[in-house]
This record gives sequence, structure tokens and C-alpha cells, in this order.
Amino acid sequence: MKMNKKRKFSRYTDIRNTVFFEVTVGIAANTALLLFHILTFLLKHRPKPLDLTVGQLALIHLVMLVTMGFIATDFFGFEHWGSDLMCKSVIYVNRLMRALSICSTCLLSVLQAIMLSPRNSCLEKFKHKSTHYYPCCLVFLWVFNMLLNGRFLVSIAATPNVTSYSLMFVTESCSQWPVSYLFRYIFFSLANVQDISFIGLMALSSGYMVSLLCSHKKQFQHLHSTSLSPKASPEEGATRTILVLMGFFMFMYLLDCVTFSSLGILWKYNPIYHFVLMLVGNGYATICPFVLMSSEK
Repeated sequence: MKMNKKRKFSRYTDIRNTVFFEVTVGIAANTALLLFHILTFLLKHRPKPLDLTVGQLALIHLVMLVTMGFIATDFFGFEHWGSDLMCKSVIYVNRLMRALSICSTCLLSVLQAIMLSPRNSCLEKFKHKSTHYYPCCLVFLWVFNMLLNGRFLVSIAATPNVTSYSLMFVTESCSQWPVSYLFRYIFFSLANVQDISFIGLMALSSGYMVSLLCSHKKQFQHLHSTSLSPKASPEEGATRTILVLMGFFMFMYLLDCVTFSSLGILWKYNPIYHFVLMLVGNGYATICPFVLMSSEK
């Protein structure tokens, strides 16, 4: 791809305004959710792992949207970075937060399934153990994803002022140097195995929660009457909220994966791919705090 060609992204006014509006709304919503859970943490001596997970998810999405704001300003030509350090750090943190968003969403779904499980369930024994193993799980996920996304620290660099057909456009100031096919597909495979594993866990935990909700509804109707509707408990309301979140996440994640994989494998510049990647990639992080706050009392 020819790198010295001037890209006039500033002409895409509607898309530019949509991206910045999405980022701004997402930053405000995640800040509010994070502050709420910071207060919850300060007021409660022993906050639940579920509360910590929601707070961590808000922090991850906040950092992810802030870095996306920096990327968007450079992408649309408002600011030129011009340094390898800025390119590497911003792109690395953004991709790291994206990976941790998947991990935290999966963790939220699994924890809610454990908390909702009845006493005679095989998951009952994990209710008390989850508090002890939770910190170790978080440390492992952070360290693993920091290492896995370290490839961006190697391949991302400031765009040189020379013509090159081998670089892939990332932002106006940053490009990705090509790596060997073996190295590329090893990291793609590791990232995809991780993502597929977490998506599978989300699907299993979501299916388990749906079956518990249906079972509870049938038991209520059997004990009372079919004309009455069971009053949802706070746990059931939180479960329905997380199920909605899981469905929306999987839909947005599928679109994001298709777009990002196309860019990585085809190694071709296409502005439409980048626009879709920015909008879809921000979608879950922007909507997530509103869904979670709707369940807070």
C-alpha cells in the first residue's frame, strides 16, 4: 500500500461526528458507573466479586474509549503524533483494553451464574471459593493479555515519510510493519483461542441462567396460579440485565471480529473497514454502562 498518499478523512464529517459523539457519551457513562462502584467499594468493607467486576469493566471501557478518542483525533487529521512511543503506547493500550473487556464480560457472566445457582447445584461450592480465587484470576488475565498484545509494541511504528507498499495503515500517524506469516498466525491463533473460549463460557453460563429463570417461573406458576406473574427478585433482575448484555456483546463482537480479521489477513487499506471497526469497537463499551446502571437500585 502506498503510504505517502494524503488521506482526507476530515471530509467524512458525518462519520467523524458520530465517532466523537459515541466516544464522548461512552466516557461520561463509564465514568459515572466507575464512580458509583468506587463509592460502593469505600462504603462496603467487603465488596462482592460481582461489584468489583462491574467496576473493573467500567474502568477498562473508560480507558479503551479515551485511547480511541486519541486514535480518532489522529485518524481524522486533527492531531499528528509523529513519534513511535505515542503510536505504540496508544495502540497497545487500546488493544489490551479490548481483550480485557472480553475477559471481564465473561467473568461477569460466570460469576452471576454461580451466584444464581441453587443450593443443590454443583456450582454451590464455588460461591465461597470465588471470593478467594478472584484476585488470582484477575492477575492472570491481566498478565496474559499484556504479553499476548505485546506484539503491537513490536509491529506498530510512526509512519515514515517514504513510499512503502508493505505497511498497513492504522491511523494518520501510525502504521503496522509486516511480520512473518508464522508469527502473525501464531498470535492470531492464540488470540482467537482465548476469545472463542470466553465466548463459549459466556454462552454456557447464559444458557444455564436462562434455564434457572425458566425453572423458577414454572415452579411459581405451579405453586400459585397461571394468572399471576412472579415478582422478580434483585438477583433475577440482575441476571436478565446480564443476559441482555451478553446478547448485545456477542453481536457486536462478531462484527468487530469480522472487520478486524479482514484487515489483519488481507493486509489491505480500506477506509470503510476502519470506520466500521471504530464504530463497532466502541459500541459495546458505550452501551454497556447504561445497561448495567439500569439494574442498579
